[in-house]
Amino acid sequence: MQQEWEVEKQKILNALISAGEEAFDFTQDTGEVPGQLGDTTVGTGRSNMDNMEMSYARQVFVYNDAVVQGAVKPSLADLFTQVADKVDDKNILDLWLMVQTVTDVPLVQAQSPMGARRSSQLQRAFIGKARHFLEQRYVQFITTTIYDNLQQAQLGGIPGTYDTVRSFLNIRLPAVMAGLEDGEVDGHPVWAMVYYCLRCGDLEAAAEVADNCQSLQGDFAMFLREYVRSEDRRLSPSTETKVRLHYRRAIRNSTDPFKRAVYCILACCDTSDTHSDVADKTEDYLWIKLCQVFLEDDSAGLQDKLTLPQLQSLLLEEYGETHFNAAQQPFLYFQVLFLTGQFEAAIDFLFRTDQLRAHAVHVAVVLYEMKLLLTPNTVQAQLLTKEDGDPVPMRRLNFGRLMMSYTRKFESTDPREALQYFYILRNLKTPGGENLFMACVSALVLETREFDMLLGKLERDGTRKPGAIDKFHGDTHKIIEMVAQDTESKGQSEDAVRLYELAKDHEKVLILLNKLLCQVVSQPPAPQSDRDRLKALAVGIAERYQSQGHSGAQLEASTFFLLLDLVTFFDHYHTGQLDQALDIIQRLQLVPLTQEAVEQRVAAFSSYADEVRRNLPDVLLAAMNILYSKYKAVRSAGQASPTSRGRLREDSKTESYLTYLRKQARALITFAGMIPYRMPGDTNARLVQLEVLMN
Repeated sequence: MQQEWEVEKQKILNALISAGEEAFDFTQDTGEVPGQLGDTTVGTGRSNMDNMEMSYARQVFVYNDAVVQGAVKPSLADLFTQVADKVDDKNILDLWLMVQTVTDVPLVQAQSPMGARRSSQLQRAFIGKARHFLEQRYVQFITTTIYDNLQQAQLGGIPGTYDTVRSFLNIRLPAVMAGLEDGEVDGHPVWAMVYYCLRCGDLEAAAEVADNCQSLQGDFAMFLREYVRSEDRRLSPSTETKVRLHYRRAIRNSTDPFKRAVYCILACCDTSDTHSDVADKTEDYLWIKLCQVFLEDDSAGLQDKLTLPQLQSLLLEEYGETHFNAAQQPFLYFQVLFLTGQFEAAIDFLFRTDQLRAHAVHVAVVLYEMKLLLTPNTVQAQLLTKEDGDPVPMRRLNFGRLMMSYTRKFESTDPREALQYFYILRNLKTPGGENLFMACVSALVLETREFDMLLGKLERDGTRKPGAIDKFHGDTHKIIEMVAQDTESKGQSEDAVRLYELAKDHEKVLILLNKLLCQVVSQPPAPQSDRDRLKALAVGIAERYQSQGHSGAQLEASTFFLLLDLVTFFDHYHTGQLDQALDIIQRLQLVPLTQEAVEQRVAAFSSYADEVRRNLPDVLLAAMNILYSKYKAVRSAGQASPTSRGRLREDSKTESYLTYLRKQARALITFAGMIPYRMPGDTNARLVQLEVLMN
């Protein structure tokens, strides 16, 4: 009961998915043993997966199939985006388009995900992709706004960002806006035009605005051209210093919010300014900050700088979920964290919302398969952890725990789908050094009891019919053996026998069967009893071993067949077939039925396995009862026969046979007294009592 309660506690704790939850305990039972607290959960045939989860699972199957076949692996982000395309939810589609965009980066060779994530090359690529995503979103927003207000927008001219921004400003900016500087271009404030062209990601359009405005000719146009020509949207250090100096002297106190924003974007000035007059939405604020971020390699010698870790800490630790109203706007907060490279914290946040859990898991799968997900050193860690030595504010996500928490919902009804997710965990290890995929398969088999479907089935001819695990082309024999060991350790010996048989470990099959059979040998047969079930299992295995051979030890095999013979002996004994039972016991030569055989049987006693010796008291009692029953039957028949001339001859034969039975009984008594085995006191008393009744 105590062990079962520990299992129940683990299950309850694992169901409480939050940042501070307890760790999975792989040292304890993760399946259930039928007992006083409840039976093993078995699928009822009705899936616990919703349509979204099933669609994701199909894509995981497609990906795993390519991995197993050794084919070119498809992009998981593309596969999952296809799922989002079919869902009538713009937020889900935007989420996957963001993941698809940000993860479309050239991966760097590194020994660990941490090494890859800290490389300047990858960080620069992530920031560039994040900015590109926000810029494309803004282009969509501008285009939608224009087409919703075509009359006011006065769309015309050559299609392109320049004219699109000009039309958008017809709607966006009031006719008169105080404080704007340096005149207009095409009827709109010049700095507003430059800013919105930059915001749309079209640097050439911003340069075109500067070329069309006389007031912007000179140093700024030169600065902007250099910015446009740079591959990473970064001015040279000398130019950047000039622009920052000019900003501090002349631009910081400007009344034109667009002008200040443009200078801050170009030269990463004044990183504490939120530019709320211009960036009125979180995406705008985030885009400006991403434009201002310095990588550690580029920020040497700069005082006023915003590094990526500083931005990450600001958004995650200083602002946090409350500031962004994350409970009501989960997609927005996920976007804030994901676009700033805080993948683990973003996934953890989304996973804590029931309706969004499936999306969080599959985002994690994408990053894990790209070797970009930071994971803890042990799969027993909490879901989100911060380890000593990690740079601030890096977090680690327990990917194994995440996947098992997710699959727990449907593993009992959809074990095949759960198996696909577990295959992704094949490179992780349990604290005991075991393959996590194999450990999860073992737990899944014990939980669902779908032995045949998952592991395969042994046919009558000894061949194994493949199961679901065979699709993964791994060492299925090793997996089956591990499941068998786990099953045995949990006391589910009958299931362990079948599994060891499936793994062709005949030695373990015989050892376990001997332990099981010795407990039920002397019980009377009864339909659907444990004894009859074990007998059927043992007889099937015995027939197979006799016809096809086996690799078990000779002692275990001889013990097994002897126990099966004893089962047959007790079958006849309990059903009143005493002559057949006595014939079996004579042929087995386990106990003596003559005084001459006593010493020989006593000498042979020590060669029998403990499983046989344990049943000897019952065998002796049964044999003595058979002799006494035959004795009574003969006596009764002799007393009932009529008086006749041949009576003396009959009496002589009867007495001779009764003497023969007494000698057999005496041999049993002598044998019971001589063997080096402490039999129960009532057994000896009963044997003596029956022998006395026969005298």
